[in-house]
Amino acid sequence: MRRASEIRTAGTWNAATAIDRVVLDADERHRRRIALTGKQGTAFLLDLPHATALQDGDGLVLEDGAIVRVAGKPEPLLEVSAASAHELARLAWHIGNRHADVQVVGGTMRIRRDHVLEERGLGARLTPVEAPFDPERGACEHHQHGHDH
Repeated sequence: MRRASEIRTAGTWNAATAIDRVVLDADERHRRRIALTGKQGTAFLLDLPHATALQDGDGLVLEDGAIVRVAGKPEPLLEVSAASAHELARLAWHIGNRHADVQVVGGTMRIRRDHVLEERGLGARLTPVEAPFDPERGACEHHQHGHDH
């Protein structure tokens, strides 16, 4: 089986040269070692030195130099916005208190669908969306790619 042990970060490689793509949700993209099969049938072993949060658009470099693109799988999310920065900060505190993963998108936050927040509202504007989810990684988590920065 082919092996991928290097990552090219999104924007640092020509995505048009990818031989295949794997479509993974946010949890599936946080990996160290797993057998994957691309949409066009390319089977390979992802074999990284550390668990790594793969991002939409990253490239997994196979041992022969070919690259498989990582694509974020659309997930059911809530886009959370507020009338003011103060209100948005208050909402962020409540979301953090629930230990929910958060993606910052412009002046809004995206979280996985949360029935408690949806029921209570807490003064937020909540918009259901289907999109790839790239949550912020915690301060204690090391975001490591297979090369030096």
